[in-house]
Amino acid sequence: PQVAGVQQDGCFAMNNLCIGTDAAGLARIQRAADAGAIEAIVAAMQAHPQVEAVQDMGCWALTHVCSGSGAAARARRQRAVTARAPEAATAALQAHPENAAVQEQGQRLRDLLV
Repeated sequence: PQVAGVQQDGCFAMNNLCIGTDAAGLARIQRAADAGAIEAIVAAMQAHPQVEAVQDMGCWALTHVCSGSGAAARARRQRAVTARAPEAATAALQAHPENAAVQEQGQRLRDLLV
């Protein structure tokens, strides 16, 4: 998690991987969560709090991983809460008040998890 650009790209990749509400998309989302994507994204955000792109992409990716209905989605949201994703989103919002993308994605994530 030391190189911000790598973390940004990883969050971007997770975001793209976890788009989709069809069976294949939901399976990708669950596999990503099972592999530790939630914790890895939160760690990236915590490691690079001043890098707007990491905060934006991290919030966006977490929103995609945690979205959905049903027991699996609720479990992913609980896992994100346990990993301190709401706190990471709040920190992003506070650190980047002038960045519209961070504000939008951070608030969306907080609304989903809180």
